Amino acid sequence: MKKIICLTLVLVMAIAMFACNNPDQSSTTEPTTSSTVKPNKPDVEDTTTKSEGVMTWEEYMAAELGSKVVIEAYVQGHQSWWDNKLTVYAQDGIGGYFLYDFPCTEEMANQLVPGTKIRVYGYKTEWAGEVEIVTDELDPDYARIEIIDGSYAAEPAYVTDLLGKDELVNYQNMLVKFEGLTVVSIEYKNGEPGDDIYVTFSYNGSNYDFCVERYLTGPDTDLYTLVGTLKAGDVVDVVGFAYWYNGINTHITGVTVK
Repeated sequence: MKKIICLTLVLVMAIAMFACNNPDQSSTTEPTTSSTVKPNKPDVEDTTTKSEGVMTWEEYMAAELGSKVVIEAYVQGHQSWWDNKLTVYAQDGIGGYFLYDFPCTEEMANQLVPGTKIRVYGYKTEWAGEVEIVTDELDPDYARIEIIDGSYAAEPAYVTDLLGKDELVNYQNMLVKFEGLTVVSIEYKNGEPGDDIYVTFSYNGSNYDFCVERYLTGPDTDLYTLVGTLKAGDVVDVVGFAYWYNGINTHITGVTVK
């Protein structure tokens, strides 16, 4: 009898050991490890895709002067609001836009901070080489700015090596950066501080005219004060909007003295 009991206990123990070493695979769940978890990536703004009926930058540039245009872009800066009008510097992931004297309430002007996405209806025109979007007195209700969902703050494009080259015009109205420019002269419009500052820089033996636009960075800004202290021979890096006036005439937004 004792032998039977012992044999039975041994058999039970053997079955238990077998079960522990050979679990039912169908009932197990493979553990999740860090390598199987995919982190959520933040949404990245698509700055080149346009809504239906909106021009790409290439289509806008190919449009005839005087024609109606519809564009979407992101505000990068604007001049002072006045008389229910606003002048805006904007760009998308391809190129830049300049909105001149657009109808705009003061409330909307305060909302058009850098990065704000806008849809713009207006007329394409050109003045002294500057391609811009304007209103039309014969059709004042067409030109308008609409704020839409989206945000994008552009990094300045490095364009120093394009000075003196035709390719530079492709960066017109964009936020750009020039490095290693030498100050040639500083001149205040009307001869004294308070208005625009005309700055002439040299690079590789050629001179280029830039401007501190008082309605963009006026006398109450550190930039305006700094530029007024520059002297001929100073070497600087410059950031600004690539405005055009018979050639590059950057509206300066930042200066770093080397």
